[in-house]
Amino acid sequence: MSNILVCQELEKSFGSQNLFKKIDLAINQGDRVGVVGPNGSGKSTLLKIICGYLDPDVGQVLCKKTLKTSYLAQAEHFNESASVAENLEEPLGSLGLDGVGSYTRVQALLSRAEFPDSSLAVKLLSGGWRKRLAICQSLVVQPDLLVMDEPTNHLDIEGVIWLERLLSGVLPKNPEAFLVVSHDRRFLENIANRVVELSAVYPGGSLQVEGDYSQFVEERQLFLAQQQSLEERLSNKMRREAEWLSRGPKARATKARYRTNEAYKLQSHLSEVKNRNRSIKQVRIDFDSTGRKTKKLFEAKGISKSYDKRLLFAGLDIVLSPGARLGLLGRNGCGKSTLMKIIAGSVGDTGHKPDAGVIETAPNVKIVSFEQNRESINPEITLRQALAPDGDSIVFRDSSLHVVSWAQRFLFRPDQLDTPVGQLSGGEQARILIAELMRQPADILLLDEPTNDLDIPSLDVLEESLLSFPGALVLVSHDRFLLDSVCDRVLGFDGSGGVSFYADYEQWLDDLEKNRKEQASTDRLPRRKRNSNKEKKIKSGKLSYMDQREYDQIEEKIMESEEEQERLQTLMDKPETTTNPQLLESVWADLEKARKEVAKLYERWDDLEKKKAGGF
Repeated sequence: MSNILVCQELEKSFGSQNLFKKIDLAINQGDRVGVVGPNGSGKSTLLKIICGYLDPDVGQVLCKKTLKTSYLAQAEHFNESASVAENLEEPLGSLGLDGVGSYTRVQALLSRAEFPDSSLAVKLLSGGWRKRLAICQSLVVQPDLLVMDEPTNHLDIEGVIWLERLLSGVLPKNPEAFLVVSHDRRFLENIANRVVELSAVYPGGSLQVEGDYSQFVEERQLFLAQQQSLEERLSNKMRREAEWLSRGPKARATKARYRTNEAYKLQSHLSEVKNRNRSIKQVRIDFDSTGRKTKKLFEAKGISKSYDKRLLFAGLDIVLSPGARLGLLGRNGCGKSTLMKIIAGSVGDTGHKPDAGVIETAPNVKIVSFEQNRESINPEITLRQALAPDGDSIVFRDSSLHVVSWAQRFLFRPDQLDTPVGQLSGGEQARILIAELMRQPADILLLDEPTNDLDIPSLDVLEESLLSFPGALVLVSHDRFLLDSVCDRVLGFDGSGGVSFYADYEQWLDDLEKNRKEQASTDRLPRRKRNSNKEKKIKSGKLSYMDQREYDQIEEKIMESEEEQERLQTLMDKPETTTNPQLLESVWADLEKARKEVAKLYERWDDLEKKKAGGF
């Protein structure tokens, strides 16, 4: 299998901060590479170097002359007033495609992206649909190498699964390889066949493992254990050599000089191994509870909530007891964050109350919230003020800690303490919020997307802390790995006001897919049969002979037209169609014609119904 791109001994620094040294990486045809590493290890910088947006300080990137690379950055850049389709057509201008070729390529991709309306202006899209569009932008040019930086950001669970299917499915032209930076462990497990971690803990600056994420974790743990064992062996050997040197042995000068030189080499090797082992730094997360043993901390009976005339949920019953760990699942905007605010508002006057139903809480119950939009963070204050608002120390579990020690617990350096919070990264701001939560003993912990911007080592520590928290937990997260590990049940929102409890997110997804198929089956029925239980009695009128004959036959015609529309849609999605521009154009034209015919038949049916009812 041939290389399509090779990185040789790459090094990069920004000021006094060294990101990585001597990174070697070869990307081959068929590689699906997941890149991981702690925040600040240089993952995004490496992607930019590979794509040619940054130059390395040392080393080089070699690739095929004809290699076409596409880069998906964390931040999207669109023409906000232009439509979804127009934003996809724009990058095709430099490829020399004619109007037909550009149109067919865009429409084929939009079909796979499941956009409901490609004529919608981008400025009207939600965060999840903006991310889908950005992914489509990176694919529409049909790159040989697809490079993606945190592609699952802003996607809900359904969106992440859609991306997994897209990357593993059949496109008009699949990339020869892709490279993706992600902190989503389940996503990496499902899409990667090779995992690369950037970290100073490794001799070459990286660990590269062929296989999925689970295999990588096993190899990583084995390597770290071996390196720790190596440090112990070298330390023992160095102690013996140090004793020998201190005795000043009487031996031939050449022999003594040789052993002395070897001892210095051993000392240098030991120092390198120690430094690598000490470079493993983890944020220390430990949520504090009140220790309350009350059986019921929070109980909601039959609560409902609507927003902007749209029902979010109704008739919902929830009981939270110590040790309960509930996950909330649903599309963006379905009501998860609203429910969290209602729970938080049950012990104060926040204005977030249910429209109906009853809420009861234990006396003096302590509820602590982590908000996903980070509105409580003041970007103007310094890190020192954010971590220790009352001075140079904080109180944690009845003990006083200096702000420097507290900051180091969350991987902040002392020289960062006077940095404005607004200049810190998303991951650093998330750690500030977690630090604030840890100082507040809680009975109920509400976490709304706490994993955003956290690296995998921090996610592992967060998971352990949540599992050991004795109070009740309500968690909103798109991190399926965290949901599986932490939550003992989930509450699923269907997006139309329905809510149900499930054992895990897989059960919720299965139910969602089942409902979607049932709805699709219903949608294929003519409107009269679909709404047969909701029809009102209509006063009978008289149709002409020809109108009555047309009326008697129109339901069958609608069913036939909808079946033809469905057949064409299926044909449209087949690989042999999407890879043939001429065939794709023809099928698309037939599909549009079929859609118009169905709409025309329904319109005519309405006219005949009105005539029959004596409407005109």
